[in-house]
Amino acid sequence: MSYIVVSSLADMPATVLEHGAAGVVTLINADTLVERPASIAPDRHLFLGMNDITVPVEGLTHPGLVHLDRLLEFGHRWDRAAPLAVHCWAGISRSTAAAYILAIAINPDLDEQALAEELRRRAPSATPNALLVELADEKLGRGGRMVVAIRSIGRGADAFSGTPFVLPLTL
Repeated sequence: MSYIVVSSLADMPATVLEHGAAGVVTLINADTLVERPASIAPDRHLFLGMNDITVPVEGLTHPGLVHLDRLLEFGHRWDRAAPLAVHCWAGISRSTAAAYILAIAINPDLDEQALAEELRRRAPSATPNALLVELADEKLGRGGRMVVAIRSIGRGADAFSGTPFVLPLTL
C-alpha cells in the first residue's frame, strides 16, 4: 500500500528521494520558483499557485475550486505504485490540507475524525488550510465532517517549518 508524504519546499527534494515518490503536488504562491526533482516526470508534477489564506484578500490568490478540482483529478490519476509527495512552503497548512483531502478522496471509507487525529499525531505543527478543507468537504459530500474533524485538532504547534511525515491511505 502506498502513502502520501508531506514536507516543506526546503525538504521536498530529499523527501522525494528518500521515499521514492512517483509524483509531486506543489501548493505554493504562484510566483515561487520550484525546481522539479529530476526523478519526477513533468506530467507527474502538479503546481497549484495559491497563497496560504482562508478568505479572499486583494492581490492574493486564495484556494478555490479550480485548485481543488486539479488536486482531486491528479490524485485520482496517481496509480499508488509509489508514494506521492505533497509540499507547500512550510509543510504546515496547504500541504497538510491537501494530503488530508487526497487520502479521503482516494479512500472514501476513511473516517474524517480518525484521519484528522492521525494527522495531528504524525504532524504536531499541522494546521490544515481551513478553506481548502471546507471546499473539499462540500465537493466530496462529507456533510461537514471534514471541517469539524480538522477544527477539533486545533492549531498545530508553532513552527517555522514542519517535519516531513507520512500520511497513510488506510487506518
